[in-house]
Amino acid sequence: MDLLSIIIVLVLLVLAYKSIKILRPYEKGVVERLGKYQRTVESGLVMIIPFIEAIKKVDMREQVVDVPPQEVITKDNTVVVVDCVIFYEVVDPFNAVYNVVDFYQAVTKLAQTNLRNIIGDLELDETLTSREMINAQLRKVLDEATDRWGTRVVRVEIQRIEPPKDIVEAMSKQMKAERMKRAAILEAEGYKQSEIKKAEGDKQAAILEAEGKAEAIKKVADADKYKEVALAEGQAKAILTIFKAMHDGNPTNDIIALKYLEALEKVADGQATKILLPLETAGILGSIAGISELFKEKTSTPEEKE
Repeated sequence: MDLLSIIIVLVLLVLAYKSIKILRPYEKGVVERLGKYQRTVESGLVMIIPFIEAIKKVDMREQVVDVPPQEVITKDNTVVVVDCVIFYEVVDPFNAVYNVVDFYQAVTKLAQTNLRNIIGDLELDETLTSREMINAQLRKVLDEATDRWGTRVVRVEIQRIEPPKDIVEAMSKQMKAERMKRAAILEAEGYKQSEIKKAEGDKQAAILEAEGKAEAIKKVADADKYKEVALAEGQAKAILTIFKAMHDGNPTNDIIALKYLEALEKVADGQATKILLPLETAGILGSIAGISELFKEKTSTPEEKE
């Protein structure tokens, strides 16, 4: 093989190297012809005209930008150190190549500026408790701003919000005081509930005791009532029996007078100093006098009779 053939082979190899491009599955290419945009090619084997056309590869995978920490002043004039990370992906290779020179620097400066704006409208407490809100607002602003750059901001994450040391110490003391306050409140509530339960128990015990005493008194009263009724019925039957017996036996005045004396004995068996007798007692007392004369005659001796 002569020198000319070798040169021709080398030229063909160079032309093949320059004209054949391979794009990975996550890549797309922007082809320029003589410095002017020609077309956008997909991944795979791509043929271009050597020395006339050029290709710029664009990575379509999701990428991350780490925004450096910066000092931000909150609404209540507190300086905090904030940093974040931005996750984005290219959706339009043409705009990503021709509409921004350095996307990394551009999105970093844009994120820092908007972080100052968002946190500047919040107080320190809101800043520390509103990370999700800050992430959402910052992602929305960045996504709208980077749309013309052919990219889409997937998400934004705040990595750190660091207040000054004196603020951190004050917040620590405040949280400790709040915990002690909650503990005291819980202890007081527990004591209150315990006393309420104890009072309710004492009240219930007193009610049950009173109900038991009332029930016992009722039972005793019922028993006394039953006893009195039984005694009254017994006395009534006894009186009826005596009356019937006396009526059937045709009692004389002497017997009635004796019964009357027995009744007077029971009446006089008390604390009264005076006894009032009905008018009908005159006839009965006459019978009593006759009875006493009868007993005197029976008890006198024959000599006394003579």
